[in-house]
Amino acid sequence: MTTAQDSENDQTSGPAAAAGGGTGPASRRGRGIVAATVSFVGELLITVGLVLALFVAYSLWWTNVLADREAGRDADRVRQSWSDKGPGELDTKDGVGFLHVPAMDDDPVLVKKGTDGDILNAGVAGYYTDPIKAALPWEKDGNFSLAAHRDGHGAKFHNIHKMKDGDPVVLETKDTWYVYKVYKTLPSTSKFDVDVLQQIPEKSGATKKSKYITLTTCTPMYTSDYRYIVWGELERTEKVDADRTPPKELRG
Repeated sequence: MTTAQDSENDQTSGPAAAAGGGTGPASRRGRGIVAATVSFVGELLITVGLVLALFVAYSLWWTNVLADREAGRDADRVRQSWSDKGPGELDTKDGVGFLHVPAMDDDPVLVKKGTDGDILNAGVAGYYTDPIKAALPWEKDGNFSLAAHRDGHGAKFHNIHKMKDGDPVVLETKDTWYVYKVYKTLPSTSKFDVDVLQQIPEKSGATKKSKYITLTTCTPMYTSDYRYIVWGELERTEKVDADRTPPKELRG
């Protein structure tokens, strides 16, 4: 005989009970797995974010600190060598002189031979030896072409975009101040554009032999896709006196 109690038991064990089974142990385990997965993914994303933040801090801050320290030591060695007797202007990797660009920064930038990463990463500017060899300032004519980092590793050309026509660019060697004046900028060109380094840089509008200087660096900032170019032409030279009195352009 089927009693009322038996009917109730049958109802609670039928389809309705199956539909309400989400409160059982298996369902709770499923929700626990989902929650654990979401938590793991969230923690992983946070960890990745922290690693990326540390990498950016290392690339844009700590490499500057390390490069400035190394460049400072190298600069001290160059100036010490200048106090010794010997030739004043040498084409060596130790450093040919110091670049002064008031529009970018008040601090002088040591200039070395070469533009390889291990050179520029030391917080200096380097003059090109290839694909087109730079003419050194004391040569009869030509283009003294330089490169430096715009961000990280000293970021010596970080503010190149602040330069404008008429701004002075001064190279200090042991015996001579070379005073250039900016006459043309090219905000963006291909990183493969070697014409900007030519001894007569026609892309700047130059048409004759003279003593030019070319500054090159990466653009846009924090990328290396293109190159930012600034050209200048020698205006005059001054002999270095016993006090190393800078030219008027640096006495601001």
